[in-house]
Amino acid sequence: MSRHYAPKYDETVAWIRSKCPPSLQHVHIAVICGSGLSGLVDSVDKDREKVVIPYKDIPHFATSTVQGHPGNLVLAHLNSIPTAFMVGRFHFYEGHDLALTTYPVRVLALLGVHTLIVTNAAGGLNEAYVPGDVMAIKDHISVAGLGGRNPLIGANEERFGPRFPAMSDAYDPDLRRTFFRAVKELGMQSIAREGTYCYVAGPSYETRGEARLLVQAGGDAVGMSTAPEVVAARHAGIRVLGISLITNRVPYRPVPSVSHEILGTPVPPAEKNQAPEQVVNHEEVLEVSAMRAKELQGLVRKIFELLPPPPPTRSTH
Repeated sequence: MSRHYAPKYDETVAWIRSKCPPSLQHVHIAVICGSGLSGLVDSVDKDREKVVIPYKDIPHFATSTVQGHPGNLVLAHLNSIPTAFMVGRFHFYEGHDLALTTYPVRVLALLGVHTLIVTNAAGGLNEAYVPGDVMAIKDHISVAGLGGRNPLIGANEERFGPRFPAMSDAYDPDLRRTFFRAVKELGMQSIAREGTYCYVAGPSYETRGEARLLVQAGGDAVGMSTAPEVVAARHAGIRVLGISLITNRVPYRPVPSVSHEILGTPVPPAEKNQAPEQVVNHEEVLEVSAMRAKELQGLVRKIFELLPPPPPTRSTH
């Protein structure tokens, strides 16, 4: 991350704390709400303090421009745990540098966050997945990161973590176990999955050839967020639970040929009896998110009830 942002973290943290009562001066858990998942914040304890701060008012924050991303930082209690909700996130495709996209994650670390629950709406690559499934992320493939778009590029911020942080354990296994315990208690086994999330820069959806490449690489779902936030969080020593709501099937069969229609050549064998695949659109993403909103709220609350003890604290000041 660029040194350009280094002097601003403490200023942002101090400003946020100036808006909070004593019980929310330090938060322990953060939840990043993906497209259409802003309803997760409705799970907070109704009888405790709640602070809502628009991103546009927070010093050095960007603003979210995407439909389904309201753009508020909400500090409240969930199951009596001081929690920060990012209701909407920033994306590289909005024109933000990744240093700015992941800036809130480092602010959250300085606010005391030791556990991050990051959610997203994602397209299903795995043939077994259907819209409405909920996937615990066990690994990710950052296509943009492999191409040089990593939020840690630039001078290392030693106060957060080492120059070369490991990502082979990016998604905490104990938190994933907690996810599936919550799933079992709520009777959601039929829609629960566990798989690998692929991060692409967007904002265009994938071509069929690109989708096939991701499938061959082991991807189960694909989206335009999450991986940069997870990299920044793990660099700061924050443990991560990633949850993808599968909102659509990603078309990945070869694009149908048309040459035979004109030249009379044989139809390629792979295309015979091939059913048409639906084109992806953002409205579909929001519709499925709305359909699963209440269940996801219940799942997040149950996860909070079952959370394992936090890791030993490590100061980032």
